Amino acid sequence: MELLTVSGIGFQEQGKWALQDIGFNQQRHQKIALSGETGAGKSTLLQIIAGLIQPSVGEVHFDGRRVKGPAEVLVPGQAGVAYLSQHFELPKFLRVEQVLRYANKRSAQEAQTLYDVCRINHLASRQTNQLSGGERQRIALARLLLGAPQLLLLDEPFSNLDRVHKLILQSVIQDVGERLGITCMLVSHDPLDALSWADEVLVLQAGKLVQRGAPQTIYRQPTNEYVAGLFGDYNAVNGGALAALASSIKGLPTGNTLLIRPEDFTIGTSKSKGVRVLIKSAQFFGSYYELKVAVADATLTIRTGKSNFAPGDVAYVTAAAERTWFIKP
Repeated sequence: MELLTVSGIGFQEQGKWALQDIGFNQQRHQKIALSGETGAGKSTLLQIIAGLIQPSVGEVHFDGRRVKGPAEVLVPGQAGVAYLSQHFELPKFLRVEQVLRYANKRSAQEAQTLYDVCRINHLASRQTNQLSGGERQRIALARLLLGAPQLLLLDEPFSNLDRVHKLILQSVIQDVGERLGITCMLVSHDPLDALSWADEVLVLQAGKLVQRGAPQTIYRQPTNEYVAGLFGDYNAVNGGALAALASSIKGLPTGNTLLIRPEDFTIGTSKSKGVRVLIKSAQFFGSYYELKVAVADATLTIRTGKSNFAPGDVAYVTAAAERTWFIKP
């Protein structure tokens, strides 16, 4: 049986639909990431699942029971579901060990394991006003986990964190699922967070669920250019450029606009391996070079590990048919 079932959820605010007909299931231990541009409805959906916002239509069932919204209960919030807001608060001027002791519903051994997972043992004697942003985030997470939830909802947990603290928190969230057995759902504006972590990605556009699937499918076979753009750079090829590329790609199907990620081109100097292009620019980005190339009536972006290209050079490019994807209007 699913841990979470979201059925026909809609939310109307000031006469406008912020969410429309959202439905999906989440299995125990399945990692789901919600993606979409700002204002797509991701945070609103998380809060509805947590029982903090009353949906206008539809229902949420958690562990076989309907989640009641704040219009139906005195104290909002669903037992067994923990929601970590991007605007979390900690009690001021208390020691960390005090904050955690007051929230603890676990045995001493379970609590110690949780503190190990959250990497906070060394912070116990510190006051909450003496913590960095990343440390405060991990304390807030630990406090929620001490309530023994089955489902953890993480709303932009990496926002405003530097790279070091983000990497620590990413490792913590991974261990929350693997060592503590807690099912997680995550919202992040960084596409790499979703692609590298999730079992399934749900993409929201203007309050509608426009695509769901494995990270590889979302990245390689997006429903439209909106989804493609959320998860990285891409080339949308049509017209003369498409005709030129089609001559060099075996098995290329017919369609409207061909999507190719910059790293999926093969570029070289052999005439027998691709269509002729002119290098317009070449930039070094550490692990790769990014080239702008002219072909027919278009400029394409190509990423390669090769360093032997310079503006003005002639090169030849192609791509494997299975690494391309047609987007229809």
